Amino acid sequence: MDLTKNTPENVEYMVNAIKDKLRMMNIGAVKSSHFNVEMYEDLKFLYDLVMKKNSFSPSEMEAIAEELGNLKK
Repeated sequence: MDLTKNTPENVEYMVNAIKDKLRMMNIGAVKSSHFNVEMYEDLKFLYDLVMKKNSFSPSEMEAIAEELGNLKK
């Protein structure tokens, strides 16, 4: 998958991967269709950051969830 391209499929893939990695409880609240395509680079940066780490502190998870919220439309 070429995540350098801004496509709805790539957004969906990255959002789902972030949710899976963080094991987010409120999965229904985070849907790929809610994300602003103009913020693709920011979502990609967040995705790369999340994928590099093996574990997250509660404060890191809160910050990531907050950032996801900031990227929504």
